[in-house]
Amino acid sequence: MHIQPLTIPDIVLMTPKAHQDERGFFMESFNLRSFAQAINGRYGFVQDNHSHSKKQVLRGLHYQFRQPQGKLIRVLQGSIYDVVVDLRQSSATFGQWLGVELSAASQQQLWIPPGFAHGFLTLTESSDVLYKTTDYYRPEDEHCIRWDDTHLAIAWPLQGPPMLSQKDQQGVPFSQAQLFG
Repeated sequence: MHIQPLTIPDIVLMTPKAHQDERGFFMESFNLRSFAQAINGRYGFVQDNHSHSKKQVLRGLHYQFRQPQGKLIRVLQGSIYDVVVDLRQSSATFGQWLGVELSAASQQQLWIPPGFAHGFLTLTESSDVLYKTTDYYRPEDEHCIRWDDTHLAIAWPLQGPPMLSQKDQQGVPFSQAQLFG
């Protein structure tokens, strides 16, 4: 597995080694030992989530505060622009965001530790995104920061207005978000 640290040091882009031939491919998409080595730590995953989205669907920026979730994101079909925002006040990268394109073709995965808001925009006609989480989903603990917050100024690669859920339309500005220590 190839490991690439990104501009926010705790965020890691992982590219599994795929063995391809005329039949298709085989890859080990997750290995606890390799994963722990790549992130210099150990997390246990308790839940897998799968979302299917149409083109221009924007989901996020979501996070849980009392039970923060680390997430290992991968795209099974299509392509997305994946965004994370550092909500850890003690971090040197507090309030910064980064975005990376993930696709089924690249087979890359993105590790996002607890303490970050997460969202993505579907770039292709549709996308299927699978992500592992380090804690259980608690609807009463879900928070949402506005995708178009002017302080964050995220450069989403939009081709027109995004399709948003009602919950995402009601996201709060970054200045009103609950933050981690």
